[in-house]
Amino acid sequence: MLTGEQYKNSLRDGRRVYQDGKLVADMDTEPLLAPALDAVAAGYDEYYRPEDDAVNPLVEAPRTVDELRDRVPILTSMDLLLNVTYQSLMTLVVAAARLGEAHPVFVTRINAYVAQSRRDDIRIAECITDSKGDRSKAPAAQDDPDQYVRVVERREDGVVIRGAKLHISAAPFAHHLLVMPTKSMKPGEEDYAIACAVPVNADGVHVVSRTVQARGGDERDYPVSSGRSMPDGFVIFDDVFVPHEHVFLDGVAAQAGIFAHSLGLWERLGGTAVMVEQADEMVGLAALIAEANGTGRVSHIREKIDEMMIHATNLRAGMEAAISNAHTTPEGYYYPDDLYTNATKYIGAANFNLMVRHLHDIAGGGVITTPSMADLENPDVGPQLRKYLTGASEVPGDTRAKLFHAIRDATADSYGGWHLVTNVQSGGGLFAQRLVTRKHYDMERAKRLARHAAHLD
Repeated sequence: MLTGEQYKNSLRDGRRVYQDGKLVADMDTEPLLAPALDAVAAGYDEYYRPEDDAVNPLVEAPRTVDELRDRVPILTSMDLLLNVTYQSLMTLVVAAARLGEAHPVFVTRINAYVAQSRRDDIRIAECITDSKGDRSKAPAAQDDPDQYVRVVERREDGVVIRGAKLHISAAPFAHHLLVMPTKSMKPGEEDYAIACAVPVNADGVHVVSRTVQARGGDERDYPVSSGRSMPDGFVIFDDVFVPHEHVFLDGVAAQAGIFAHSLGLWERLGGTAVMVEQADEMVGLAALIAEANGTGRVSHIREKIDEMMIHATNLRAGMEAAISNAHTTPEGYYYPDDLYTNATKYIGAANFNLMVRHLHDIAGGGVITTPSMADLENPDVGPQLRKYLTGASEVPGDTRAKLFHAIRDATADSYGGWHLVTNVQSGGGLFAQRLVTRKHYDMERAKRLARHAAHLD
């Protein structure tokens, strides 16, 4: 296993990461990347064990329902890169089971890669969303065939891929990129049916970073994002060679969707776990700011907090249903139920805006206009600011200011905007959750009940 410092050193490998138009010389000293990098390094230190055969337990596949359930709180507390590493490896485990006996070569490669990745203690970023060009056209019908990642050359020892993957969480900090088809492919689209692992420092790989990390200012004014933000990467594959041992699917169009479906399952469980924690956090912020404002007993405020509590409880119930109804792979690994995972993720994403609106309505305009914490310490105006920021007499003005800053940072600033979009788009967007729910819902049972109610048995 690697320590945090060893992890940082492992990234000095010649990778080409760009931030704001410039090639980053050292991510450890880049102000917009260093805080998130430190968070990943801290995760390495937290789980480090010096034994030669030690493996991070968080990247092991669960073998019981209880292990699957115990893993959920960790998904919300670990850094995002470790989270997506776990999801990447679980995706491969489930994909291998679904490829089955029909493609033993790919299954063997997947199993070997998963085992090696655990031994090497590497971090992996999921690369699934293509640039897609004209979305009314299929991959092979695009004016530019590179709008979906594809194989442009097949050699005796591997393949060469070209294209781009967008919205790749934590890509600048990963060791490998797990490339997967973005959707099911049809006959004639075999070149787009490619799944493989690519080192970030491979020739032809370029990662353009975009981050919501606060650009200067006092960290106390960004109490949420300063510890949680993680850059996303726009990843370009410019004729990148991939050896056969890292190719997990090639040219089998009928099986391309397996990887997207497997990833969506784990990504939606992870997203739901975060939504559950975030929903409870927003309830807490709403209750505290209402108390600080002196409005905790106002009827419409209490009703909004009630709705937020019901929303949070429904999400937790749905996540528990997904875990309690888990399924197993032939190897005995447990994974969450598709129906409950997708339905819960949909509910969380579809209602997130309403919960944020309730929080903002409860809090008031101070969410975006409260002066900085440094202003409150200014000897000239600080005492006056603290005086006039006091609401309920038992809550000091600086406490109320901290609550306003937390609400703004979490829901109404750059990081809040990032969450607003990712809650909807992570795991494939609302329509993807509808499709999976439609596929797994027991419609025949519903129709039997309806026929019985209408005396049509």
